[in-house]
Amino acid sequence: MPQLEQLALAYASQLFWLGLVLAIIYFGVGHYMVPKIESTVDDRNAKIAGDLAAAQTAQHEAEGMEEAWRKQMADAHSSAQAVIAKAKEKASAKTATQIAKADEKINAQAETAYVGIAAAQKSAVSEISNVAAESAQALVAKVAGLSVTSAAALKAVNEVAS
Repeated sequence: MPQLEQLALAYASQLFWLGLVLAIIYFGVGHYMVPKIESTVDDRNAKIAGDLAAAQTAQHEAEGMEEAWRKQMADAHSSAQAVIAKAKEKASAKTATQIAKADEKINAQAETAYVGIAAAQKSAVSEISNVAAESAQALVAKVAGLSVTSAAALKAVNEVAS
């Protein structure tokens, strides 16, 4: 059958052209397209590496800034503690001075009060002695019918009270 014999020839020719086209495509893609794709990938990798390096540098700078900030805060904290300690010391000294002045004033007032109380007590005792002497004088006059001098009655009251 001649149709079948031609089939082998037609397939051989088609297989040849198919292989030739695939080889051209393979070498064309490998020679022209792959280098462009590789350069694009390499550029992208380089950009990523550069971005990572910049991020690392920025992170180190941020860590340095944070460390400086922490040191500044620690210095400010210690300075504030020193100011607080000075203020407490000054307030304590001022309070101690005010307390001392108040104590002196209270002691002076207490001394004045003690002197006043002693004088009032002495006056009260003298008054009581005088009243007791007058009462004794009146009682002796009524009961015994005798007349006693004020000085004698006062002397008798003082002897009994002592």
